[in-house]
Amino acid sequence: MSRLLNELSASDAARRLQRRELSAQALLRDCLARIAARESEVRAFVCLDAEAALAQARALDAGPIRGPLHGLPLAVKDIFDTHDLPTEMGSTIFAGHRPRVDAAAVALCREAGALVIGKTVTTELANMTAGVTRNPFKPAHSPGGSSSGSAAAVADFMVPLALGTQTAGSIIRPAACCGVVGIKPSFGRVPRAGVKPNADSMDTVGGFGRTVADAALLASVLSGDARLRTQAPPETLRIGLVQGPDWNQAEDDVIACWERAVRALAPQAARCEDAPLPPGFADVATVQATIQAAETAQALAFEHRHHGAQLSEALVALLDKGRAVDAETLLAHRARAERWRGEIDALFERCDVLLAPSAVDEAPEGLQFTGDPIFCRPWSLLGLPCVHLPFATGSTGLPVGLQLVGRHGDDHRLLAAAQWCMDRLG
Repeated sequence: MSRLLNELSASDAARRLQRRELSAQALLRDCLARIAARESEVRAFVCLDAEAALAQARALDAGPIRGPLHGLPLAVKDIFDTHDLPTEMGSTIFAGHRPRVDAAAVALCREAGALVIGKTVTTELANMTAGVTRNPFKPAHSPGGSSSGSAAAVADFMVPLALGTQTAGSIIRPAACCGVVGIKPSFGRVPRAGVKPNADSMDTVGGFGRTVADAALLASVLSGDARLRTQAPPETLRIGLVQGPDWNQAEDDVIACWERAVRALAPQAARCEDAPLPPGFADVATVQATIQAAETAQALAFEHRHHGAQLSEALVALLDKGRAVDAETLLAHRARAERWRGEIDALFERCDVLLAPSAVDEAPEGLQFTGDPIFCRPWSLLGLPCVHLPFATGSTGLPVGLQLVGRHGDDHRLLAAAQWCMDRLG
């Protein structure tokens, strides 16, 4: 057993909670103690309500088992509505904003027994301007974004699980920076009601855990699909290798991580070979970024028009760029994306999963830049499920890993494959 309860994985803690071998109060108190000791340095949280969480823990301990997340502390990215905590979205525009109801994803987690203990730092309106969160491994480095606080809180043993969102790379990249497992489900598998929109065709709710089983546990509740946490790893795997059209941007630590993974996985896989990409796929990052800019300009039209002075210069520039995308260009880009979805889907006739880079390097130094999402843009555009696998360390001691990408709707098989890979990479 771990020396401290907050160091338990979510799946291990869940088993003990279900058997009443562990109380929700005991687990929560160790998590709160960790937050008290480390929050001044990591700065993962916007707000906490320890007393309310303790009251909920006492009620859970006194009552029946609520569900798969019974008694597990959960942190929530501050773009999810919460009826009992402010939702300020990393922007002064929403200072003091108090929703009356929970976002659907939050409600599902509470219904399954989770204890929402606080809201975590997001970049400004889940875009590029960084918040105050620091990397738990090296506070002078970024935790990634936009789900900055959620990834950092899980990595630093403050909570076992946290909710995040991804439009370009906002789950996978911070998971890579902080060395945790990030799960971005298939687009449309998790309800987005009550989550601040960014780009309607790509926004996806997911989250973070410290193991694949943890991520599967959370995703199973969010999606309502128990297969995500019950499917056993396959005996072997067909792996398609996709460095992608922007591989030249990968730094030495990521290249070394890639080579290590191929050496470890190829001898045990049924197939491990390069997967051919569709014609024109070299433009995928530009297509994704253009669609995202246009849709973000639509989603934040009110903020742009009525509160422009409270937006960062970078966000205003993005919104102006998005407004400049004409309808013909946007429709053409969406048509290309739809064609690529069909062409990439055909790859899964030969491959069970695709192995791809998650980030260009270790977490960047400095807190103003959360990292380039270029390796995540293709999969967010196509709506495919992704899991970040943390298994290596870079030259400066920060985490490095890769992501697995699955067929749309095959999230359960992707998570089973992720466990197969981690069993051979760890």
